[in-house]
Amino acid sequence: MAVCARLCGVGQSRRCRRRQRNDQQDQGSDSDMDEEEEERIVGGSNTGPPHPESLMELPPELLVEIFSLLPGTVLPNVALVCKKFRQILNTETIWRRRCVEEFGMREDLRKMEATGVSSQDLYVKLLHPYRHILGLWQPDIGPYGGLLNVVVMLWQNYLRRPLFRIHLLESKKATVECMYGHKGPHKGDIQTVKKDEFSTKCNQTDHHRMPGGRQEEFRTWLEEEWGRTLEEIFHEHMQELILMKFIYTSQYDNCLTYRRIYLPPLMPSDLLQPGLFKGTYGSHGLEIVMLSFHGMSARATKLTGDPNVPAGQLTLDVDLSQPVDLPELDQQRNIDVLSQIILGIHEKVQREVEQPASDTSACVGRAEEETDGAAAEATEVDHGACADACQSGPSGSSSSPEALPFVLPLGVMARNEVYPRTCRKCFYGTGLIAGHGFTSPERTPGLFVLFDEDRFGFIWLELKSFSLYSRLTDHLPHSHAPSMERFEAMLRNMQSWTS
Repeated sequence: MAVCARLCGVGQSRRCRRRQRNDQQDQGSDSDMDEEEEERIVGGSNTGPPHPESLMELPPELLVEIFSLLPGTVLPNVALVCKKFRQILNTETIWRRRCVEEFGMREDLRKMEATGVSSQDLYVKLLHPYRHILGLWQPDIGPYGGLLNVVVMLWQNYLRRPLFRIHLLESKKATVECMYGHKGPHKGDIQTVKKDEFSTKCNQTDHHRMPGGRQEEFRTWLEEEWGRTLEEIFHEHMQELILMKFIYTSQYDNCLTYRRIYLPPLMPSDLLQPGLFKGTYGSHGLEIVMLSFHGMSARATKLTGDPNVPAGQLTLDVDLSQPVDLPELDQQRNIDVLSQIILGIHEKVQREVEQPASDTSACVGRAEEETDGAAAEATEVDHGACADACQSGPSGSSSSPEALPFVLPLGVMARNEVYPRTCRKCFYGTGLIAGHGFTSPERTPGLFVLFDEDRFGFIWLELKSFSLYSRLTDHLPHSHAPSMERFEAMLRNMQSWTS
């Protein structure tokens, strides 16, 4: 009812204008028109009003429908056209539709409107000005990196510890608040450094301090970060690494810079759904990697890192053209058997990579000397083989794989003892290892094990250790890359940040 009242106040509706024309025609027919002319006019009135020649002549309800279809970014320019358009743009229907279609908000809108906040204020003062920071970001915290997900959340049902929030106060003004520390929200600031990069700054760092000093801050951080106390972690080297991380990261409680990252797009030939996985890295604990597919290669890139291999580096590189057939279950327990298989593939791949360029040129020269008929025949054969490979996917099998028995070799340290005892497929790959400070980085051979859609593992032969990776199931809106080209460019930039 309120919308209808507002619309009627903007201008006459089509029914009102039609009634006014009929009244004018009736008055004219009573004064100076004969019967013939009256019949002509009455007959003409049944044909309806003439077609409008511009948007200005459309009834308000149609203009509301048209404006609701426009992106919210252009509506301010529409309001500058005339007073009528500016009044129509005060209709809540338009802004409610923009909030739903551009930011996926439905139920939250009803709750906001119940508190007196209009959809127009929500869009104009909060969603639109800060739309560029929605999505996934990686903080610049040296080798440790991290993962920040900026989402629209109108109610405080936090699944992760919030770092900051942009709050729409009762004065209808958006205010940035820092959420770090244990004294509640306090004044902060957000600055856009450049495209796909922004920074947060806390203006009241005294809220981060705790009465018990740094020791109490460390214990609280440890429980939030690891879910355990220092006494529960018996490994001395792990304790040193944890303390080092706390000292390093606590220096960034005043100001942080974030760079945008994307989730990889899904391709039809992908071995499984790409995305984010948490993996076990021995003394460094759990770290988050991003699994993506690039033709016949699967890559896992670190989003969180450690002093040995920092965030942004390619931790796993899997060659999907080199499947590995596991031996019988009793032979799988022998590390020498697995090493012989993997090292044999590794040497073959290395020979192919190191093949002299002259050999390749010679092959090209001989191919050019072949007859046209033989070349055409070879092309047909190659196309057929390519078509078969494309239909069967990276593994070369069009049917769903059967579960294969799997067990870790004796002597291989399982960083997570609860690993699946069956797998789907295995491939040769390399893992990145390095000394402290990312010194002497080296890619070493290993075995990539696909367990199911949400879990995979990697056996590091040189380290004689096993890492298990499990999918993160968090909802991550506004995070997917617009194209594969943009995603690959982002990966290259990530490696340069910490190299």
